[in-house]
Amino acid sequence: MSLIEHLTKRLLLMIPMAIGITLLLFIMTHIVPSNPLAVILTEKSMEDKNAVQAATEKWGLDKPLPEQYLIYINNLLHGDLGTSFKTKNPVSLDIKTFLPATVELSIGSFIFAILLGLPLGIISAVKSGKFIDQFTRIVSLLGASMPPFWSGLLVLFVFYYKLGWAPGPGRINSRITAPVPVTGLMVFDSISQGNMPALWSALSHLILPSIILGWFTLALVARITRSSMLEILSQDFIRTARAKGLPERMVVLRHAFRNALIPLVTLVGLAFAGLMSGAIMTETIFSWPGIGRYAVEAAANLDYPAITGTTLMIAIIYMLVNIFVDALYSIIDPRIREG
Repeated sequence: MSLIEHLTKRLLLMIPMAIGITLLLFIMTHIVPSNPLAVILTEKSMEDKNAVQAATEKWGLDKPLPEQYLIYINNLLHGDLGTSFKTKNPVSLDIKTFLPATVELSIGSFIFAILLGLPLGIISAVKSGKFIDQFTRIVSLLGASMPPFWSGLLVLFVFYYKLGWAPGPGRINSRITAPVPVTGLMVFDSISQGNMPALWSALSHLILPSIILGWFTLALVARITRSSMLEILSQDFIRTARAKGLPERMVVLRHAFRNALIPLVTLVGLAFAGLMSGAIMTETIFSWPGIGRYAVEAAANLDYPAITGTTLMIAIIYMLVNIFVDALYSIIDPRIREG
């Protein structure tokens, strides 16, 4: 089976999965014992029967649930995720507005986790039982056990409030002119427009939330890298490579690390999707105007179209990342594709 055929098969499997996800989302949002009209209308309008009737008909709440679901699917096929009860904007427009901030934060967290997690895991495996190995275990344990809402508040208190080493919440200093939003990525737009003050402000605001969001991923990357490298380093072909007199760096990086990539590819791919969906608490604490904060506000206001829209988007991201990981599997080891 060729790589194209393999990926086409996986893409076709996304269709029934997406249908199942939409059905599950629709059922879950409609079994909640609440009245969405309380969000759509003001308290005074709720006392007006005509206003209630008009809103019910406008939002299709008077139709049977199967018909509402078919309307929802038909709208999805036309790229319509519905209209937010709270913002009164199309959900697709809200996602387009808030998603770039989450993407930027996820990229920053991902870079932080990979740049530190991979070297720590490799060195920890090579120096197993030594000080660096114990240090890596402590870092991994702290990263895996400390919840973001606690560690986020802690670093804000220490580095922003007490020491003043880092800027406060938000994406950019309010006294600095922000770049014209082209991609929505503050750092990229600042670079492309030559706005250096905005660039340094955006980077400085990105440091703390990236560390908090990426710390858990760093812990996973370091632990999986260490365990995979230890397993590979104990195999016969590594001993043979060393017996041939190959430099230790070549043995570790070219032979051992390359063969440890399969579990790492899985972890790294799903970790990035997890960063995209797991930024909710971090964005709330750091007042980061991303999709996670938008989802929290939608849930607090029972904004069903916004909830289903953001959840569906996150599910699609996970499916696409899985397909991307499968493609990398097939490139790294063609035997997987043949199997």
